[in-house]
Amino acid sequence: MNIKTTKRRRHLFEKHLGRRGSATLELGITLMVLLYITFGSIDWGYYLYTKNQLVGAAREGARAGIISGATNTDVSTAVTNVLNLAGLKNTCTVTTSPASISAATSGTAISITLNYNWGNGLGLSFFSRIPVNKTVSTVAVMRKE
Repeated sequence: MNIKTTKRRRHLFEKHLGRRGSATLELGITLMVLLYITFGSIDWGYYLYTKNQLVGAAREGARAGIISGATNTDVSTAVTNVLNLAGLKNTCTVTTSPASISAATSGTAISITLNYNWGNGLGLSFFSRIPVNKTVSTVAVMRKE
């Protein structure tokens, strides 16, 4: 080995020796941004999943309410069953229009409104931009048979 090669290697080693701290700092900053984006995306995906399940539950509630002889209890039961199957155990407020489904005549528009308290979602509120007190709402309208 000649002396030029040895000096060059030592020079390269010393040059990178001073950069170890900056590489750790860059990794820390980049990792925080990537974690923020990743967990935020997961929480937004769960929000969209929740919204989609509420739309399906409202539709099933409306389908249960348009049958002749249906009651408000039938609507609430149908909504609760769909939400339980989806794993959404949080309370959901079911509002019907007209107030009494059984008194509605044939051809009347039956409206089912669901209000679901988002709460904390998956518990990733530090990374999410969805407010904790958000209410997710949906409406389904069908004509009574």
